[in-house]
Amino acid sequence: MDTRVQPAVTISAPERARALQPLLDEHGAEMDRRRELTPEVVEALVGQDMLRLLLPESLGGQELHLLEYCKTTEALAWADASVGWFINQSNVSSATSAAAMPSKAAAAVFGDQRDGLAWGARHSKSRAIRVEGGYRLSGTWSFASGGRHTRWLGAHSAVQNPDGTSHVRYGRPDDRSFVFLRNDATITDDWHVLGLRGTGSDTYTVEDLFVPDERAPARDALEERREAGPIYTIMSTLLYATGFCGVTLGVARRLFEAYVELARGKHSRASPNAMAVNNAVQREIGLMEARLSAARAFLHEAACQAYEAAAAGKLDVDLRLRLRLATTFGMNEATDVAIASYRAAGTTAILNSGPFERRFRDAMSCSQHLQAMMPHVEMVGRHIIGTDNVIQHI
Repeated sequence: MDTRVQPAVTISAPERARALQPLLDEHGAEMDRRRELTPEVVEALVGQDMLRLLLPESLGGQELHLLEYCKTTEALAWADASVGWFINQSNVSSATSAAAMPSKAAAAVFGDQRDGLAWGARHSKSRAIRVEGGYRLSGTWSFASGGRHTRWLGAHSAVQNPDGTSHVRYGRPDDRSFVFLRNDATITDDWHVLGLRGTGSDTYTVEDLFVPDERAPARDALEERREAGPIYTIMSTLLYATGFCGVTLGVARRLFEAYVELARGKHSRASPNAMAVNNAVQREIGLMEARLSAARAFLHEAACQAYEAAAAGKLDVDLRLRLRLATTFGMNEATDVAIASYRAAGTTAILNSGPFERRFRDAMSCSQHLQAMMPHVEMVGRHIIGTDNVIQHI
């Protein structure tokens, strides 16, 4: 039987994501076991155009409003966190790269609805030597989420001159993202982890690979951005943060709903009362609902404020920091609710056959990402107080 969801371009991205939920539920355990998405899920995501949510309209993309985007990653992650994580990683990477590449080059790379992009985190041990017409790239990068399902990989690196000195452009050290075919890299299958196993976030290496100028964008440099839409003004870091916050909220919501369903029918041996009539359980469930809803509302408000300000050419540091705060706060609130839901379920939570174990591992893995780190909140606090501050990751 063909379980793929057929394209429905007349409905919104969050609705298309919700339509995929039964399929993602069905394949979740298998994707966790395989450490990658199943072919059926990949085809369904492509069929629902989930790899071009933020891609510029000029390239056939959807260029979604940021609010619709975070609702979409949330809906996907409610069914499977690895899928939501991959979709966010690929969309932000593709869209911000395309917005800084020449139009023809961007169309050649991202012109097909199945052409996603995966890459690992930047570090200081890579080399990108400036040569005629491009760069010679060498290095090893990790955490290429979804890279087993994309034709393209990328890597971030500072640029060096042939003599080894730092290459300067626009009056500052040149730092670029390099886009190349997955087949040009050596892949190391080392993704053996606690959660988000389905992302298949392998390590990859290239050695002295030539990457032409047109596929080496400085994606967050104003001087190279050719797309003026609000999404591209917000830029990569806060786009990643918004999408990943949606993922964590989706996972936490699913765990919370599983806890509520359990509480309706379980009698804990640790209490004389059934869970449904236990005042402590009732209070906890009410507060958890409030925490998830408040975090989600804050995220949506901050996302809308940033998007509307970007559209009007008025996106300032205050609004960037507000979105930074909303995303970090949301990821941490979601993590706390996920933990509380798992703990409240008792021994039921540890069963592989149940709804808790895999999603709890996913939630814990999401919580370890840079976007969830509390120093971001401290930075916002310093800004509010007006004390000495280094503003970053916005």
